[in-house]
This record gives sequence, structure tokens and C-alpha cells, in this order.
Amino acid sequence: MAVFPWHSRGRNYKAEFASCRLEAVPLEFGDYHPLKPITVTESKTKKVSRKGSTSSTSSSSSSSVVDPLSSVLDGTDPLSMFAATADPAAPDSSRKRRDRDENSIVGSDFEPWASKRGEILARYTTTEKLSINLFMGSEKGKATATSAMSEKVRTRLEELDDFEEGSQKELLNLTQQDYVNRIEELNQSLKDAWASDQKVKALKIVIQCSKLLSDTSVIQFYPSKFVLITDILDTFGKLVYERIFSMCVDNRSVLPDHFSPENVNDTAKETCLNWFFKIASIRELIPRFYVEASILKCNKFLSKTGISECLPRLTCMIRGIGDPLVSVYARAYLCRVGMEVAPHLKESLNKNFFDFLLTFKQIHGDTVQNQLVVQGVELPSYLPLYSPAMDWIFQCISYHAPEALLTEMMERCKKLGNNALLLNSVMSAFRAEFIATRSMDFIGMIKECDESGFPKHLLFRSLGLNLALADPPEGDRLQILNEAWKVITKLKNPQDYVNCAEVWVEYTCKHFTKREVNTVLADVIKHMTPDRAFEDSYPQLQSIIKKVIAYFHDFSVLFSVEKFLPFLDMFQKESVRVEVCKCIMEVFIKHQQEPTKDPVILNALLHVCKTMHDSVNALTLEDEKRMLAYLINGFIKMVSFGRDFEQQLSFYVEARSMFCNLEPVLVQLIHSVNRLAMETRKVMKGNHSRKTAAFVRACVAYCFITIPSLVGIFTRLNLYLHSGQVALANQCLSQADAFFKAAISLIPEVPKTINIDGKMRPSESFLLEFLCNFFSTLLIVPDHPEHGVLFLVRELLNVIQDYTWEDNSDDKIRIYTCVLHLLSAMSQETYLYHIDKVDSNDSLYGGDTKFLAENNKLCETVMAQILEHLKTLAKDEALKRQSSLGLSFFNSILAHGDLRNNRLNQLSVNLWHLAQRHGCADTRTMVKTLEYIKKRSKHPDMGHLTELALRLPLQTRT
Repeated sequence: MAVFPWHSRGRNYKAEFASCRLEAVPLEFGDYHPLKPITVTESKTKKVSRKGSTSSTSSSSSSSVVDPLSSVLDGTDPLSMFAATADPAAPDSSRKRRDRDENSIVGSDFEPWASKRGEILARYTTTEKLSINLFMGSEKGKATATSAMSEKVRTRLEELDDFEEGSQKELLNLTQQDYVNRIEELNQSLKDAWASDQKVKALKIVIQCSKLLSDTSVIQFYPSKFVLITDILDTFGKLVYERIFSMCVDNRSVLPDHFSPENVNDTAKETCLNWFFKIASIRELIPRFYVEASILKCNKFLSKTGISECLPRLTCMIRGIGDPLVSVYARAYLCRVGMEVAPHLKESLNKNFFDFLLTFKQIHGDTVQNQLVVQGVELPSYLPLYSPAMDWIFQCISYHAPEALLTEMMERCKKLGNNALLLNSVMSAFRAEFIATRSMDFIGMIKECDESGFPKHLLFRSLGLNLALADPPEGDRLQILNEAWKVITKLKNPQDYVNCAEVWVEYTCKHFTKREVNTVLADVIKHMTPDRAFEDSYPQLQSIIKKVIAYFHDFSVLFSVEKFLPFLDMFQKESVRVEVCKCIMEVFIKHQQEPTKDPVILNALLHVCKTMHDSVNALTLEDEKRMLAYLINGFIKMVSFGRDFEQQLSFYVEARSMFCNLEPVLVQLIHSVNRLAMETRKVMKGNHSRKTAAFVRACVAYCFITIPSLVGIFTRLNLYLHSGQVALANQCLSQADAFFKAAISLIPEVPKTINIDGKMRPSESFLLEFLCNFFSTLLIVPDHPEHGVLFLVRELLNVIQDYTWEDNSDDKIRIYTCVLHLLSAMSQETYLYHIDKVDSNDSLYGGDTKFLAENNKLCETVMAQILEHLKTLAKDEALKRQSSLGLSFFNSILAHGDLRNNRLNQLSVNLWHLAQRHGCADTRTMVKTLEYIKKRSKHPDMGHLTELALRLPLQTRT
């Protein structure tokens, strides 16, 4: 192909804008508008047809506007149609509905056992050796598995006898983890035995596990043992219930949600009775109680009153358990099962509670004292073992209980001697409102308690937890704090002290001023500083900080609390210190509504942010760096000195020196300084004085110095461009040139791939995007008087020419096409846009012929590069790319070239044929392009396009 000269088309931008503007149509009041509120309708019928539907609907609004999306569906959305046509008797949904309805009496405000389980396992641990009995199986049972029914029943009973007579193996010297692993193995063995239809073996495993609950040899581990064993009991109860329930279902029917024994067939009832008879044959009390309690729910299959009759009997059975610790956990399990199966039967649960009160004195009896002496356990360590069980019992009894019952329970507890343990459980389980309104009564009871077995500070801690949830009478608040703190501040053990202080700090913050909070913080520092006790209490100290900042959202008040910053100094472990600083910054960003220049806040938060920044090292994860940078940037954005721009810039200079290791913070600082320069321009309305001109040059210098320290190459490129635009807007022309030259010189360093969110991706698309933005800026950049015509464009073209592009990439040609658009825009008498008070080349050259000649030479050079590249694509595998690029270049000439020039006109025709030559062009696109040309030819001064359209045939692929 021969080299063609370029002739730019003259543009009248105002006329083009006018021709492209949308036609304005007046909208009368009341007409439909898509942004008006829509009315959501709800279908009232179950079956809906799309056409001719007669379903009635009820509007949620008095408006008569119709929802355009729902009108297609006659007011019913697809999800409603699906739900309406679903089979209401589907077995899968029936089970879920049944379980939901049975538990509907127990609401979400009832704390489930599952939420307490993990805490108990973590708290009650031991280093002593444990033992466990494992079931070894029975060959006799296997040999008679296929005998007749009567023989089968007799054989199963013999198997149970055989089990109780010693077909077991005792494992000794187990660690706590070994013990837990063995229990998990038994749980899995239970499931495996059940799945393989070895029901007797499953029952043997459950009996064996239940027996373990009578063993208190390692007494401090008993609460955790209870949790592990009852998990197995729960599994067994669920398996038995589902087995019997499945026997009630046939192919035609399913039990209703609230079924009665009349709905249960005889086979299921017989199987259910068989299970209860087997359990009744267990000789030992504790396993018989636990196993029967685990399948208590199965009584629903036998009679309507079965559960209500069994609960009192099981409650009475517990009276036969001599050890008070074993007894109280048995009562806790019965309450647990009762709340799951029949939460409405509160009378039985209440009887369980009052039975417990009658036997409470056993805890302080000689038998227990002797047992503690043998195991070497002190009473203050023994009594807390009761807390999980007692707290659960009290919670079940008090749930939705009337005020009179709660009062009666409290009075009964008060009458018992050594009742600190009971009092603690009352405060842990009763409603917070009930406790708060009687705070002074409880303080009186706490004072009367004997502290030898259960320390008073634990009682005050429980009281504080309630007062954090509910407010006491206003007149009692100060006296309550004084009484509590009088006890807490005398505690010698730092761990006991901080556990209580952590709770009462929230009460202080909630009801008092910074003066009282400062006093409390000073007391905490006094107790936790000696012997560096704070090192063992970081979680509690963190909790104190979080509670303080949760109530003090005014940071000027917070940092005026004298002891707040000294309190922060106790966090000397770096990881903990950083976490605390992050919490403070998160609250500041969330709650600070107005920008601030308060020196107290700035100095304190600069210290906090500096602590976070200095924690960054080579091992810090990228996610952690991003989080720290986000928090520091949030602080920087909230600092404002108003019209004192010089002070603002000084702050940014200080911040740069403090946060130099976090690139996102430096980027934010550069953007902030650029915004500061533009605000200065806005205040001066573009007419800078000598002082403001010097100030914006200082801002520009700040950015120019800071950008090279960044690592991300596209971050640097974009900031050079952005900062150059700011400099140009502030008439700093030489500084703008410096930014643009720096960007041009950086382009050769762009690597072939860059890391995007942890993945390596080709960089050319990002470079193409940047260069397109750069070209848009270069249109209005005036030439430097000492560097010749279009010196920045020439330098950029040289860099693009020398850059090593991918072998099969066309991005270089796409960039050249954008350069051609830029040069065409530069040849216009008046440019499309300008910067106020900056003379662009259209003003400097005023259509000078020498300038236009230089511009055309560059255009011809660029065109030659494009055409040369199109030649190289004349290969089978590249024909599609050649067609696409050819059509793209044709469109560029159509938009920007003067097609009245014969040679340019001929080039466009050649490109049209090239795009269609090998049948690779999209016919629809070609047709639409030709229609556009014909339409344009009807415009004034576009008549020459008529002849062009006649020279552009459409070829078929055949």
C-alpha cells in the first residue's frame, strides 16, 4: 500500500453537540414516570395463570401506579407462584415445619445449650489421668442373630446381662485429649452400629457411656465429661425417635405436624414400648435414668400424657443419686430434655428445682468434704463446678416465668445458709430487668454471704453483667457503684480484679461522666502495673478499652480522660497493642461526623496511627497492610484546618514522614495535597496571588517528590498524570511539563505482566487505558517555547515506538489510532475543551500553517505505522484481526478525516474492501456503518459522502 497523506476534517463542536442533544418532551403532572414509587402487590390466590387471571390483590399503598415489572405477571412474582403451587404435604418440608412448631414456645431469647457447650469444655479441664470403660462386644449375640422372635428377645436380654457382667475393657492413664478422642470414637461406633442394624450394640454403648457419669474420680473434669457424654445420649435419642417416626410413614400418608397417638400404627407403638422395656431392665440407676431421659420424646407415640407422667417420675429418680454434683447435672439434663420436648410443662421443671433446694445442704456435708480431701481439691475450686448445671436449671425455670415465681425462688435461696453459689446462679439466669430493679437487695444478700467457699467478687461480677443489660433505679446508681468498687478494689489477685473491673467499667461508662471513668481507669492501672500483671490479662484489658470507646464517641472528651493514654501504655505486646489501636481507629472512622483540627485528638490519633504503621514489616500480610492503610487514610481524610491551607499542608508533610511504609497512605496523601491545591484555586477563583501561587507550587513539589517512592508502576503513572492536570489547572506550566515528562519516561519500565489481586495479568490493556487518558490531557497542554512543536507528543510517540509489545497484540495500533484522533483534534481552529486561564496551542498558534504542516507530518507517520501493521496481518491465522483493525481504521477516517481529499477517500474505500476481503467481517456491522454514511450524506457540507457510499459495496460470504 502507498503512503497516504492525512487531511483532518474541520469540526464545529457546538453544532455537533446541538445535533446530538436529546429532544426535550414536556411531562404533564400525573403522567407515569419510572422513578416514581411503585406499588407492590401480593397475590391472594394459590393458583395463578398468566392470561385472564382473576386473582384478587391487595395494595400496600393507596397509589394507583402499576409496577412495570410485575405487570407482565398479572401482579404475581415468580417466587410467589412457585410457593403457591408447591405441594403442601411434601415430606421434606413437613419434617422442618413439625420441628419448628414444636419448639415455637421457646423463642430466640432463650440461650440454647449449644452456646454453652464450648465454654464449658474450654473452662473445665484437667492434667490428671483419666480412665474409661470400652465395650468389647459379644460373640454370643452374633451367633443368635437369626433366631426366632421369642429367642431373639431372650438373646438380647442375655446380651445386656453379659454386658453388665463385665464384657468391658478399662483404659487407664488417659490424657484429657485421649479421653475426648475415645468418647468421639464411641459416638461414631454408636452411629455405625445403628446404621448396620445392631440396635442392641448401640444400646450397650449408650449404657456404658451413661455409667461414666457416676464417676467423679477427677472431679474438676466432671462438667466437661457431662457435655461429652450427653452428646452421645442426644445422638441416641434422635436415632430412636427418627426410627419410630419412620415406621409411622407409608407411601400414602405422613404424620401431621401435631400428631396424636391415634395416628401412630401398632408396629411403631410396639417398637416404642420395646425400647422402654429394654431401658427399664437396666439395673443401675444412673444409666437407667439418663437413657430413658434421652428418649423421653418417644412417649408422644404412646399416649398424650406420657411425657407429663414421666417427667415427675424421672425427677423422683434423681433423689436416689447420692453425690450432689452427679445429682445436679442429672437435673440439668432432665431440664434440658424437658425444655426441648415439652417446654410448657413448667410444673415438673419447678419440682425439679425445689427438689434441688431441699438437697442443697449436701454440698457442705461431711461426705463431700471427705471426697475433696481425698482428691486434694479446695472448696473454692469445687463449688464453681456446680455453676454450669445450676445456671442451666435456673435459666429453664425462670424463662418467661411470672414475677411472683421469680420472687419466690429468690426468697427460698435467701433462706438457705451458705447460699453464695445459689445467688450467683440466680443472677446468671434470671432476667436482667428483674435483677436490675432489685440491685440494692442483691447487694445486701451479697454482703451477708459467707466468702469462704464462693468469693464475693464473683457475685459482684454476675451483678455487673446484669446491670450492663438493664438499668437500675436512677437514685441507686452511684451507691451501687461505690458498694461494688469497695469490694473490687480490695482484691489482691490481679486476675480476679481485672475480671470484675472489666464488667463494671461498662456500667461506669454507661451511667457516669469522664471523671468516674478516669477514676476507674486509674484504679485498673494501679492494680495491673505491679509485677507487670497486665501481661497475663490482655484480653480483659482489651475488653475495657472497647467498652470505653463504645460509649465515648466524642474523641475530644475521650482523650481528655487523663488516664486513657497511660492505660494504652499497658499494652506492651506489639500484636495486642496494634489490635487495640485498630479498634480505636474503627470507632473514630465510624462515629466522627465532622472534620477536626483539635490538637488533642490529632496528637493522640497520630500516636495511635504511628503505632499501627510501625508494626508493618516484611512478614506482614497484604490484607493486614490494606486494613491498616484504610484506617490511617480514614484519619487523614477527617483532618481539616479549614482555610488554614498552610497548616493543612504541614500536616500532610508530617504524615508522609510518619507513614512512609504504607503505599496506599502515600497515595491518599498525594490525592489530599492535589485536592488542597484545587481548593486554593477555587478560593482564589483561578486568579492566584503571589502567595497562593507559591503555595500551589509547594503542593505540586510535594507530589513530585512523593510519587517516585511508590512501588506500583501504574499507580505512579496515574498520579503523574493527575498531578500534572492539577498543576496545569493552577497555571504551573513548567511543573505540569515535568509531571508529563516523568510519566513518558516511566512507560518503558512497564512490565509485561502485573500483579492484580494476587494474579499475574498482562499489562497492555492497562497501558492502553492510561495512554488514552494521557492523550486527552495532551490536547490542551501548550507547547514549551524552547522545545519545538508538539514536543510531548513526539516524545510519547518515540516511547511507544520503542516499547516491546506482545507478538500477537494489536494494542500498539489501537494506540496509534488514538494518537491520530488527538492530532486531528489539535488541528482544529478551536479545541473541544480548555483549562481556564491556560492558553492551549489553538490560541498560541492560531491556525499557523507551519504548525498544521508539522501536525500533518506526524499524522502521516502514524498512518504509515498503522498500514504497515495491517500488511503484516495478511496471514490465514490473522485475517480476522486484519478485518477488525481495517474497519476500525476506516471508522477513524470517517470520523476525523476530510474525505473530500481524493487520496484519503481512496484509502477509506481500500480499507472497506480489506475488511470484507476474506469474509471475516461482521455483515450486520458493515450494513449499519453504510446506513450511517448514507444518513450523514444528507447533512449540509456532507454531500461528498454520497459518492463514497456508492463506492462501498456489501459483499456476502458466499
